[in-house]
Amino acid sequence: MLFLGHFLEYLHFMTVLQVEDDLRQLKPSLEKVTVSEGRTTLNTQALNIRKHAEDLVFLVGIFCSTITFFLPVDIPRYLFTIRSGQVDPMAADFCHFKQCFVLCWSSVVDVLEALQKLLREFAVPLAKVSGERLVELSHVWDSGWSKAPSAMPVLSVLENWEEVSELISHPGQRYKGEGGIEAAAIHIQSSWRRYLARTAYLCHCRRKWAAGTIAISWLMHAQLCRVRKALQARRFSQLENSRSRAQHLAANWKRIQSFKRTIIHIPSLGYSQRKRLNLRGFDILQNIQMSRLCDIRDENVEVIYICPQHLGNDILDYYTSLLKCDGATDGADTTTARASSSVRRYIILTPEAVDYFPTHNMCLSTLLKYSPQTLKHIRNLIQGKHAYIVGGIAHVDDLAVADELGLPILGPEPAIAQHYSTKSGARRIFVGAEIDVPPGQGNIYSLNQLHETLAELMTQNTDVQRWLFKIDSEDGGRGTAYCDTCHLSCYKWMFNVYEIPEWLTHYAQPAKTSCYPNWACFLKTFLRQGGVVEAYPPSNSVTCLTVDLLLEPGGEVTMFSCGDQLHGGCKLEAIGSIVPQSSVHPETLHSICTRVGRACLQRRIVGYVSVDLVTFLDHNTMEKKVWAVDLDITYSNQLAMTQMLLMMTGGTLNCRTGCLEAPMPIREQCCEHQIAPVGNLCAVIGNHLFHSDLSMLYNKVFLMMCKAHGIRFNKKLATWGSLVNSFVCGVVNRTVSEDLQRALATFARHLSVIHQEISVPKSQGETNFMVPC
Repeated sequence: MLFLGHFLEYLHFMTVLQVEDDLRQLKPSLEKVTVSEGRTTLNTQALNIRKHAEDLVFLVGIFCSTITFFLPVDIPRYLFTIRSGQVDPMAADFCHFKQCFVLCWSSVVDVLEALQKLLREFAVPLAKVSGERLVELSHVWDSGWSKAPSAMPVLSVLENWEEVSELISHPGQRYKGEGGIEAAAIHIQSSWRRYLARTAYLCHCRRKWAAGTIAISWLMHAQLCRVRKALQARRFSQLENSRSRAQHLAANWKRIQSFKRTIIHIPSLGYSQRKRLNLRGFDILQNIQMSRLCDIRDENVEVIYICPQHLGNDILDYYTSLLKCDGATDGADTTTARASSSVRRYIILTPEAVDYFPTHNMCLSTLLKYSPQTLKHIRNLIQGKHAYIVGGIAHVDDLAVADELGLPILGPEPAIAQHYSTKSGARRIFVGAEIDVPPGQGNIYSLNQLHETLAELMTQNTDVQRWLFKIDSEDGGRGTAYCDTCHLSCYKWMFNVYEIPEWLTHYAQPAKTSCYPNWACFLKTFLRQGGVVEAYPPSNSVTCLTVDLLLEPGGEVTMFSCGDQLHGGCKLEAIGSIVPQSSVHPETLHSICTRVGRACLQRRIVGYVSVDLVTFLDHNTMEKKVWAVDLDITYSNQLAMTQMLLMMTGGTLNCRTGCLEAPMPIREQCCEHQIAPVGNLCAVIGNHLFHSDLSMLYNKVFLMMCKAHGIRFNKKLATWGSLVNSFVCGVVNRTVSEDLQRALATFARHLSVIHQEISVPKSQGETNFMVPC
């Protein structure tokens, strides 16, 4: 810029000299000019500019071409140095910079002082300042910033700003410069105060969160307590109402039985939630007692059957023709076989909650409880009629349904039923009834108790060759395991207790591995739910039988059904029965059942119960013994099948005499009013048959297949299949004949035919058809 100023002065001087010289040269070229306007005349001299314009342009061009401009390669930036945060005011570079920008020095000083202070605070030994950048920053400072700028804009005026920035960024560099000790103390104090404030704030937040959590938890707890109290009060009210209605039912039982009445069958399986979720096809299991519809064989009875699934038209048509007792059970011409709704004395209802909870495996009572439309329909059907409920396995929701309908339940209270329906509870009832029970012990909940009890029992009963382990809450053969004493090496030494754990680990096995694959899984459930250790009858010939009793509210005990059990691959699980039983003398059986029934009535157990007995020949006394082994407080499958058996044959089952009597077909009709003779029959009932390939057949196809092979109803030899739904894998079959051997042969032949027809040769389905014994 200094060079440019000198150049402009020089150019001004040369222009003045040139103008004076031009005027001297142009003086001879002036011409006289006369200008007149009106009467006025002006005489003057003027330059003929047109004549000299070209000469002037020429001269200016020559002058410009003779001037040489000397521009520098690098324009000076007024560099000066700051050492240790101080500027040397006597330095030449600084003085030159100050002289050049003296007009704006007041604003430059402010920025310069801020820069020096920053360099002193960070103990920067050397900084090279660009004067031009410093001036530009001062203009920005004056125009926009109301306070001192940050470090980066100030450092941008330095030529070595990279080195300075790196030095300033070192940790702790601030505390090496001017006021470093005070800055460190301030930083420490502020950090400590921040830590204290942060700690106090976090503590306050935790306390606030805890207070909120405690408050919400308390509110939820209080609400839950109110809900529980309300539920307890409601359930207590339902229980009291149920007891009141039960007393009314007991007082009027005889009269109700003699009048027209409506029976509401709810075949609910009130198992625990854990057990219900582990059962496959739970809705099918709840619907396997559709034979309850046969209660309409009593002309005074109307049946409302609550079904846990929607039934297809083929099933409804089948049962319509079956219940007409006209032999039309082969599925042919089902349209004409359907009875008119005005004359039918049964109705099948499905709760609407079945569609809302398809995968929850709820028991039927719970589904009905949450089905207001079905409950309303039932109330309309029973209005002004005598009615009561016959359930299945008791559940607390049975009371809710009964209270909603205002009907009594022909059964015990759920708590009583759950207490005595266990294996340990059944033993207490049998012992109270003074009936022989197997050597054993119940209420076992620990492994040491199991080992000690088993060792004691084995030493007291050396003739027992097999010991059974039964889970309290299971039924049938599901929760049973066994272990043979022949594997115990210390058997001859009176059973050393220390060898029993190893013996059980290696040789105990569940009866049904589909439920419990090994002893470890079985033992875990056994100890969690409790169980019983029992002796298996010490005989090679053991017969099991089941007796169904009705414990009337009036105090009477009635035997409804009795049959010898049929066993499949699992010797501890029954797949069917032979009706009537022939293993125990009828009088002995009646005496045992009467004592069991009275013991149950003393414990407020009413309704339908099922008693399992075993009979065998004692080799020591050569006498036949009968042991009571199980008690099911529910309406059994055998009883349901027996009801259909009696309806189809038109016969009666006299358990006191052990006879199934039914009218025999008349081969040659001599007169119009000839009375059909009554004969003794034997029936084979399969109520736990299973075949996995049945799920691939439609019911109508299955019925047509049975018809093609002669498996259908006739008056001389009767076979029925009780279908459950279109996807059922179980089938219940009844075969009736004049003698037991022929009935068993027919039963086995029909199962073989069905197995061959529905099985694929290369892939045999899972079944127990071929192993009844």
